[in-house]
Amino acid sequence: MRLPTLRFASTARFTRSLSTVSSAKATLLPSDELIEEERQDEYNPQAYYPVRLGEVLGGVYQVAFKLGYGRGATVWLARDTRRWWWQHDRYVAIKVTRNDRLFRAAALREMELLRHIATANPAHLGRQCVRTMLDSFEIEGPHGHHYCLVYEPLREPLWMMQLRTGGKYTPSTLKAILQAVLHGLDYLHSECHIIHTDLKPENILFGLEDISLLDRAVKDEAEHPSSRKVTTDRTIYLSRFDVGPPKTPPGPPKIADFDHSYRGDGQELLEDFIQVNQYRAPEVVMGIPWSYSVDIWNFGMMLWDLLQGDTLCVGAEKEYTREGHLAELIALLGPPPKDFLGRAKLAHCFFDDNGEFKYDHLVRDHRSLDESVTVLEGEEKALFLKFARGMLQWLPENRKTAKELLRDPWLHDFLRN
Repeated sequence: MRLPTLRFASTARFTRSLSTVSSAKATLLPSDELIEEERQDEYNPQAYYPVRLGEVLGGVYQVAFKLGYGRGATVWLARDTRRWWWQHDRYVAIKVTRNDRLFRAAALREMELLRHIATANPAHLGRQCVRTMLDSFEIEGPHGHHYCLVYEPLREPLWMMQLRTGGKYTPSTLKAILQAVLHGLDYLHSECHIIHTDLKPENILFGLEDISLLDRAVKDEAEHPSSRKVTTDRTIYLSRFDVGPPKTPPGPPKIADFDHSYRGDGQELLEDFIQVNQYRAPEVVMGIPWSYSVDIWNFGMMLWDLLQGDTLCVGAEKEYTREGHLAELIALLGPPPKDFLGRAKLAHCFFDDNGEFKYDHLVRDHRSLDESVTVLEGEEKALFLKFARGMLQWLPENRKTAKELLRDPWLHDFLRN
């Protein structure tokens, strides 16, 4: 697969200064202190490209500061230098991936999915609720080649904005957020035929309400440079993601991060062990082939984090086990139907021939679904639980689709108000 790499004969016509290097002095961190990506499992410094502030990537994008990091990449805010002096700055977020074989393959796969997402049906309402890729290119580092994925910059994710509201969203705010996410899911499922598999508050980000927020953040970086650690072959910067509280309502939430996503329209059965522990769908736990409905289960589980400020299903023991997870689900939903167990490759590991759970002693200490909702009362609580039960079903085919959930009375109550 060839990646589109921008090439320019000359940058002399762009009269903006490329210098963002601060004259202020940055705080240097101890060389023996592990920071940022160094704390990731299987960290290998040679796998990460040593990005420098002020560096121009792809001949176009000048790095302003670090936005974040992960197991497979670092993410940077950059300025598009293809602007005349009278034009406003244009910023992008660049994901610089690792150069290992597995991560390079994952990046290629993600880019293919993102191109498909961007073009499947631009007229669909949910298209604007999904973060798409603006550009991609490849750069050469000291130890190999790295793919770079370019996105529009967004605000912080749901969990970080949630901290500004006391750790939980009000029902009216939450309903507005959920509508956007459901529109995005409907677009992914019905138009793109893509299963996200990793929906969580970290992977849903608010849009920027004002580009001047980034102007101020870049200025602040110049005046108060990010702390950093300097080693023999690289500088590791601390991330600065927060652009401050919104002065007006932020842009609509957008589903992001498709590095764990799958096409749902292929011929092969999907059986990988996907999703984070607390959001994992029961068919994944039990070894049943899965499809789009794992995202619906995932979405339903996430409701509690956003409404209650507490995870609904966290595992019966300190270390995740499938039996502990199943015990919690049985307490919340009741025992799985025989039809579900009949499909499960691992049913014999957790249930006897009569369909009885072998670890029943683990079920007793867990709360019911009704008991798990404490911030709502009366009709509002009843409507919410009915909405949630439309997603939290043992049988995948009994879960509502994103399109059906958008018509749910609990969300319609918000629309009337």
